[in-house]
Amino acid sequence: MWRDSFRLQIFCLLMAVLAIVVLVHNFFQVEHLDDDTISGSSWITENNVQHSLSQTTKTTRKPYCGYKQQTLSKREQAEQESLLAAIQWPNPPDRKIAFVQSTDPAHSDFVIVKPSGFFKVGDQLEVLVRMKDFQGKPKQYGGDYLQARIHSPLLKAGATGRIVDCRNGLYKVFFTLLWPGEVKVSVSLVHPSEAIQVLLRLREERPDRVYFKSSFKSGRYSETTECNVCLPGDLPVCNFTDLYTGEPWFCYKPRKLSCASRINHAKGGYQKGLLTQEESLFFQSDVNIKRPILSSGPDSVIVKPKAFTDSSNMDRAEDPTVSPSGYYYEDEWRSRTHWIHHFNKSDDITKCLQGKVIHLFGDSTIRQWFEYLTAFVPDLVEFNLGSPKNVGPFMSVDLKHNILLKFRCHGPPIRFSTVFSSELRYIANELNGIVGGRNTVIAITIWSHFSTFPVEVYIRRLRNIRRSVIQLLDRSPKTLIVIRTANVQELGPEVSLFNSDWYSFQLDSVMRKMFSGIAVHFVDAWEMSLAHYLPHNLHPEEVIVKNQIDAFLSYVCPLQT
Repeated sequence: MWRDSFRLQIFCLLMAVLAIVVLVHNFFQVEHLDDDTISGSSWITENNVQHSLSQTTKTTRKPYCGYKQQTLSKREQAEQESLLAAIQWPNPPDRKIAFVQSTDPAHSDFVIVKPSGFFKVGDQLEVLVRMKDFQGKPKQYGGDYLQARIHSPLLKAGATGRIVDCRNGLYKVFFTLLWPGEVKVSVSLVHPSEAIQVLLRLREERPDRVYFKSSFKSGRYSETTECNVCLPGDLPVCNFTDLYTGEPWFCYKPRKLSCASRINHAKGGYQKGLLTQEESLFFQSDVNIKRPILSSGPDSVIVKPKAFTDSSNMDRAEDPTVSPSGYYYEDEWRSRTHWIHHFNKSDDITKCLQGKVIHLFGDSTIRQWFEYLTAFVPDLVEFNLGSPKNVGPFMSVDLKHNILLKFRCHGPPIRFSTVFSSELRYIANELNGIVGGRNTVIAITIWSHFSTFPVEVYIRRLRNIRRSVIQLLDRSPKTLIVIRTANVQELGPEVSLFNSDWYSFQLDSVMRKMFSGIAVHFVDAWEMSLAHYLPHNLHPEEVIVKNQIDAFLSYVCPLQT
């Protein structure tokens, strides 16, 4: 009897030892993740104490910033450093420049190099921009942010230019002449270099200048607290870091309710008083924000047709990185990277999308695609999901032709009015739940809501999305994935501090680099908004959206050439 009892004790002891060995082994595996895996299912405080999701923690010294606490592989770290180096902007020689010594677009000018020369379609046109300050003195350093285009108003034609900063107050702009006739040149100063330094400071030092909030509710009692990627102070916080992507998100803990009682997410507002009195002079609507720079001579050239060339082929280029990527002619976008079919009839769109599921992920600029398609195609009827207006998720169905169109906003940070907590989804996680295949179409845009954060926050988000895109294409290679780029918008003194085109340009540059070499397609909303004659708008007018849709659907249903 005692032997049986002794054997039982030995057996239990061995099982306990085995359990400890397995536990240690699993812990070792977690600690040594593969290079391609992000360590982020939990977050780590300054004292390296791990916390699971929705726990209450207390920051005692410095604010927790997820973008500073990332665990990156050597390859990821090298890529991040390369990306940050690629978008590094020139600094003025002196950090403190007096307003009268800053760039004045009214004193500055441009000249067309060889304005009386003979130009034909396909030639390069060079323009020299000369910057001066408010005293009329030539600038001796670069760093101004310019936008430039060529256009022919009667033809409703337009294209963007490539700008080169000589870093001595001079800028060269190169245009490819893509249509015959009189072609005018327009150059604008978006921000002087001195303003760019202020935007840089705000991006690094004030990621809280747009703040968010969440409501917590239990029964009839509710509380609302502030949320963000970074929360200052030493108050207790709710940790809503995403389990799968490691994307950090925090809210101050309500006084009486648990973190699990969160019911929604919303934009809180915009911080005021971000600038000194001197800095505010660099952001004046009628002085130095998106102001035209005039020519000191002719501002147009005459372009002759290209002889002995089929006009349907003259603008086609094999290189997908060609600049510009396209141009407008008679208000229709002509891509130089792929053939575009213009879907002017709703039946053409129905025929293209028949039998397909279309997922649109991102912000309000891709929600415009959902709204356009639902309004333009009669058989595509929106199914009422009871979602808040302009927030979603939204879904439209064409039962006759077996078409399903869906829109879902990306996860925080997102400056929408109110999003239910249950609908806060990260694009990477959504992609992981899609089977894919020849009848699955995915379009993604993500940029505008990241403009107030250090670029590392955006790189992290794109890294997660890219990994899910690669995995989806690996398991379902025939899935079509399209990325809509950023676009330009109207700017004023306040909007510039939160959503400047310069911020968008930097993020867009990062996105294009991170997705180069991957089997995705691009709709160049940046050039399509900048090259058009209509005023800049965060949400472009319908004619521009229609051209974006044409470019998008031309990937879904490519022309047989």
